[in-house]
Amino acid sequence: MQTLQALTRDAAELAQGRPVAMTPAEEEVARAMQICNACRYCEGFCAVFPAMTRRLEFPKADVNFLANLCHNCGACLHACQYAPPHEFAINIPKAMAEVRGDTYAEYAWPPSFGKLYRNNGLTLAAALAIGLALFLVTAVALHGGMGALWSHDTAGNFYNLFPHNLLVGMFAPVFLFVVFALSMATRNFWKQIKPATSGMDVSAPAAAEATHDVLRMKYLDGGAGQGCPNEDDAYTLARRRMHHFTFYGFMLCFAATALGTVYHYVFGMAAPYDLPSLPKVLGAVGGASLMLGTAGLWRLNLRRAPDHGDLKQKPMDLGFIALLFFVAASGIALWLGRSTPAMALLLCLHLGAVMALFLTLPYGKFAHGVFRTAALLRHATEKRQPHPIGLGSD
Repeated sequence: MQTLQALTRDAAELAQGRPVAMTPAEEEVARAMQICNACRYCEGFCAVFPAMTRRLEFPKADVNFLANLCHNCGACLHACQYAPPHEFAINIPKAMAEVRGDTYAEYAWPPSFGKLYRNNGLTLAAALAIGLALFLVTAVALHGGMGALWSHDTAGNFYNLFPHNLLVGMFAPVFLFVVFALSMATRNFWKQIKPATSGMDVSAPAAAEATHDVLRMKYLDGGAGQGCPNEDDAYTLARRRMHHFTFYGFMLCFAATALGTVYHYVFGMAAPYDLPSLPKVLGAVGGASLMLGTAGLWRLNLRRAPDHGDLKQKPMDLGFIALLFFVAASGIALWLGRSTPAMALLLCLHLGAVMALFLTLPYGKFAHGVFRTAALLRHATEKRQPHPIGLGSD
């Protein structure tokens, strides 16, 4: 029965024009899963292992699904009796991370842009943010002279420098492209993994469970609620907490921007806003949370043991973390200094960071959250179906 399902998935891949042949990274995950499926010591650690037990073979679509279901907590590596230096050399976090990096590029839209994932590192992020900020500084200087960059005349109102419609014209097309590109990438990924995960449409209970797991970041608890093992083999909830600060800080900042748009177009209340207005409260709390979370993730990323992931992706990870931190820090600095002569420079720095973040979102680390959400939705749907090996539903 399992072989028939694998052949069906291979046929679906061919029909979609995707190669069935697996990459070396995907073959390594398939090899490791065969061994793990015989052991099953880690079955209660996270969603990967219950999903694994529903399979006897691991074709490309199944491997891509499992890799994006993995949260890279590292608990299975520390518990594994077959980890290096054992001759089986099982390292699930590293193998899964390598496949995840490949899936971001493989399912990217447009396809030719997939190579950007391999070049989207810390240097590019910094150069893009600084370059865009310098471009805006130059634009201000050409329009109002060098004095406009440090002036009481422009302080207090952003639109003295950049009219509202100009800002909308700059950021709206980029934002819409980001949403469309990520939607298309997720669609490509979904079409690949849906036949491999029961093929059933998502039900309301499955969607509710997946949403709960995403918002709580359930699978960063190490399986027993102790958290992820760190470089000293001690368990800690630091990664989960820093991810929470970062995620909810980002969402609060996004909510502040969205609410500001409603204030502007619906109520005719133009920015900037001040305390105790709701956009400012959301932005201030979100910015502080985002700074705290990204600073913590930066420290944890630099200290993490090399065996816990794919070292080739570290520049991309750090670039994304740095951009998020710089967006939050420059936004807080702009708020605190907007009534001073430094407002023009602070605004250029903040807008440059925001634009750089937008431009890199579809082809950077942000994709892991989108793909992981899709994988959790498919897992929540699959586990409600009869077990294909005759063990009932999960």
